[in-house]
Amino acid sequence: MKKILLSISFFSLTFFSNAQSWVEQATGFEVASRGVNEIEIVDANTVWALAYDGAVTTNNIQEFTRTTNGGSSWTYGIIDIGDTSLSINNICPISATTAWISAIDSNTGLGGIYKTTNGGLTWTLQTNSEFSTSGESFLNGVVFFDANNGVAFGDPEGNEFEIYTSNNGGTTWTRVAAASVPNPLSGEYGYNGGFRHIGSTIWLPTNKGRLLKSTNMGVTWTVSQAPLTDFSGTSQSGNVHFSTVNNGCLLKKVNTTYTFYTTTNGGTTWSAATPYTGTYYVIDYVPNTNILVATSAGTPSGSAYSLDNGTSWTTIDSGAQRGALAMFDSSTGWCGGFSTDPLTGGIFKLSGNLSNEIFTPSKFKVYPSPAKNFVTITAESTDAYSLKITDLSGKVMMSSELSGMDNTVDVSNYASGIYLFEIKSGNRTDTIKVVKN
Repeated sequence: MKKILLSISFFSLTFFSNAQSWVEQATGFEVASRGVNEIEIVDANTVWALAYDGAVTTNNIQEFTRTTNGGSSWTYGIIDIGDTSLSINNICPISATTAWISAIDSNTGLGGIYKTTNGGLTWTLQTNSEFSTSGESFLNGVVFFDANNGVAFGDPEGNEFEIYTSNNGGTTWTRVAAASVPNPLSGEYGYNGGFRHIGSTIWLPTNKGRLLKSTNMGVTWTVSQAPLTDFSGTSQSGNVHFSTVNNGCLLKKVNTTYTFYTTTNGGTTWSAATPYTGTYYVIDYVPNTNILVATSAGTPSGSAYSLDNGTSWTTIDSGAQRGALAMFDSSTGWCGGFSTDPLTGGIFKLSGNLSNEIFTPSKFKVYPSPAKNFVTITAESTDAYSLKITDLSGKVMMSSELSGMDNTVDVSNYASGIYLFEIKSGNRTDTIKVVKN
């Protein structure tokens, strides 16, 4: 049976009110407990999102919501494709009116690409003979790079990955030649989620921990091995994210342990693993920056951001459910919640006024790292602040109230390893990683 790439944060069903750095908006869904499992931002005003049932997650939902005014109002719609049994894999909008979705029969794998040009009022099937081999043609998704050029991709069919391109908005499709796509490994297949695209570049994850990559809108492909064995296995999983075509990160989970990798060459090679110092596991880059935002609707729930590509994290809020995430720039982004009724809840927008504050660098410097005997904390002002030091298992090594511009902490008795210095000042929390030799 076809596997869906799982998010490494799980949704719970209790609804919490929004924290002050996120503004609640109403998705407009007529049924309560509608969540959003995909948010696609076209521009600062135009955003589309796919729905799921937050109360009974196994229910098949064919609904979307859309805003054209930055979230001041959202309008929900039905994805009427003539078959309510088909699962919606993904949505790819390019404007306020035009979008494509991929849909699949979860049992046979047969699927199709559908397009709207009127804001989702009607949807038209665009594929015919494509993805039509029962038991093999598992359609994974569709991406359009502009109004004309797109790619649809699925599992191996006939011992070759089934990938098609279109240069006329999806009216016709051409299968990518076998010579232009790396051969699949034995038993290899793709996933219905987790693929990324920036500009004309797209990455597709597989169950063998590999990334198929095209830099020319799907015409030719290469493949590289990521530092994991499966992007959505039972005991091991991971997600990749990219801020540019070169710079990206990978968050890997093995059982309950998270590790973090970065790449500077588009995923061809990855840095050595470092322990993940964040608390929340649904992450997204602010495009073209090293700023990461992380959310979680599970336990613990909340959100945070990193200004240094995941090395250290600052809490935005905690105890509030923050789901699927998408960032447009450092002051504009959305994350998922759950609707109460058409006029209440379902999605949150990062506050534009507060973003200037929460994305400012920390006023604390913690050094040296690596440290041997002492660590110095330097503050920009003499305001009082609290310090908690924990190891990666969560054991509290020290908890204290401090003041003054310079403080020294004795770590000479700490075992070699990585420690998290959590500094709270006012309504802000900074978490800084220090290596002890």
